[in-house]
Amino acid sequence: MESFDIVIIGSGHNALITAAYLTRAGRSVLVLEKNDRPGGFVRTEELTLPGFKHDVYAAAHPLFTTGPAYAELREDLEARGLRYVNTDLPTGVSMEDGRTAVLSRSFEELIAEAERLAPGDGAALAGIFEQLNPHVNDVFGLFSMDLSSQEAAPILKRLLHDENSSGYSAFAGQLFGTARQAVNSLKSPVTRAMLASWVTHLGRTPDEVGSGIWVPLTAMALMGGGMPTPAGGSEQLVQALVQLIKDQGGEIITDTLAERIVVENGRAVGVRTAEGRTYIAKQAVVASTTPDQLYLSLLAESDAPSALRSQAKQFRYGRGCVQIHLALSEPPRWPDARFDRVGQPHLTDGLDGFTLAIAQGMADLLPAKPTFTVDCSTNLDPTRAPAGKAIMRIQVLEVPTRPRGDAAGLIDVGDGGWTQDLTERFTERVLQVVSKHIPNIPSAIIGKYVVTPDVIARFNPNAGPGDPYGGAHDLAQSYLLRPLPGQPSHQTVIPNVYMLGAATWPGHGVNGGSGYIVAQQLLSRL
Repeated sequence: MESFDIVIIGSGHNALITAAYLTRAGRSVLVLEKNDRPGGFVRTEELTLPGFKHDVYAAAHPLFTTGPAYAELREDLEARGLRYVNTDLPTGVSMEDGRTAVLSRSFEELIAEAERLAPGDGAALAGIFEQLNPHVNDVFGLFSMDLSSQEAAPILKRLLHDENSSGYSAFAGQLFGTARQAVNSLKSPVTRAMLASWVTHLGRTPDEVGSGIWVPLTAMALMGGGMPTPAGGSEQLVQALVQLIKDQGGEIITDTLAERIVVENGRAVGVRTAEGRTYIAKQAVVASTTPDQLYLSLLAESDAPSALRSQAKQFRYGRGCVQIHLALSEPPRWPDARFDRVGQPHLTDGLDGFTLAIAQGMADLLPAKPTFTVDCSTNLDPTRAPAGKAIMRIQVLEVPTRPRGDAAGLIDVGDGGWTQDLTERFTERVLQVVSKHIPNIPSAIIGKYVVTPDVIARFNPNAGPGDPYGGAHDLAQSYLLRPLPGQPSHQTVIPNVYMLGAATWPGHGVNGGSGYIVAQQLLSRL
C-alpha cells in the first residue's frame, strides 16, 4: 500500500489550494478525483462548436483574486501560465423596459450612476456603504478564518456586540435583515434590482432573512475584485494549481472514487477506493465533500457520534441551476454600449419580478418569466472563440431540481425529469426574455449546450440533487451552523480528518477560502 502524509479526497479548487500549500511545505500529498481530470466545478470545454471555449460551471473569480491564497501563490501560478483578464464594470442590470445601470469599480462613478437614475439615490447608496465601512476589514478578514477558531472569536465579538453598551451592535441587526430592506432607501427600481439581485449568487433570496448584509458586501467585493476570469478559460486556474502541486512532488490520481476513510483507534489512517485499493495517510485526510456524504458514507464505519450522523441526515440542499451556453456568430449587440464591458449583468423586469420567479421556483414550478445573468467572456478574452465570433453564458438560478409544474401552465414537466423536450422548451422561454434585451439574440446563435440540474448532480455528488452551491445557505445552514451545528469547523470529530469546499465556511464559489483555512490549520497543527 502506498503511503502519503496527507490524502485529499476530491480535487475542486479548494482541495488543490490545500495541496499546493502542503506540498510547498514538503509534505507528501495524494489527491484522489473521481472524474477524468481535476478541478471540480472549475472546468472549460468546447461544449458547442470547435474553438468555442465555455466555462461549463463556474466562471469568474473575484473573491479568489482578492484573497490571501492568490496573493501568496500568485507568482508560482503565473509562472505556470495563469493570467487574469478583468473589467472596470463587473456587473449591471438591463430592465425589460430598456432602462440600464452599471456597477463601476469606482465608488465615485457608482454613486454618480445611482444619482443619474434618481436624484438623491447617490447619497442614499453612499449611506448604505457607510453603515458597513467600520466593519469591512473584520468581515472580509473572516473569509480566510475558521469561524470557530480562537483567532476569529475576538473579531466576532467586536462585530456583534456594542462596545458602548451591554447590547448587540447595529451590524448584528443587519445580519437578520433582507436584501429588499437593504435597498429600501433607494428610489430607483433599476438600482434596487442591480444590487439586491446579486444575493442569489450567494445562495440567498431577496426576501430571505439574513440576505440583507450581502447586498453591500457583494457590491464591495465586486468593486474590489471586478469580474476576473483566467485568459483561456476558468480551468486555467486548475491547470496552474495542478502543475504547481506536481512540481512540488504531489500526486493526483483521476478516475478514482474514494469509498471509505479508514479509521483506527479514533484516527484516520487511510482512504479506501471503490476499486478496493487503500492509500495510507500518515498525518491527515482532507475531504472536499458535504457532511451527509462524509458522515453517512466516507465515515460510515467509524464511531462518529449518532447525534452528528442525525444532523448529517438532515443536511439540506437548495434549488438548482440551468446554464445555457451559446456560440454566437457575432458579439451581442447591446443597446447600451457600456454593456460590451460589463462582466455579468442581470436581465430582469425588476426586483418584484425577480422575487416572483424565485417564489415559483421555491414551489417547484418552472418560473413563468425567468430572470438571470448573462456573461460574454469573449468581450474581454477574444481567444475563447474564432475571430469575430463570441460565446455567451446564461445562468438561471433558483430553478427546481425536479419541477412538478410550470407557473405559466404551458410546459408539460412530466415526472419532473429534465428531458430533452423539457430542457428545450425552458431554454426557448429564457431566450425569449434575452431577445427583449439583446436584439441579435436568438438570430446570432450558431451553437447551444444546456447544463441542467440533473447534469450538475451526476457530475459532482457535492451538488446533491443539482444544487451548485453545495447545500442550502439559509441562516439555519450558515456561519457557525455550517457545515453542521455539531461541527462548526473544518476539523471533524475525527481529529485528523478535515472538510473543505462549498459545504464549509466561507461557502461556494471560486473563493479559495476553505482551501486556505484548512492548509493553515494543517501546517500549524501537524
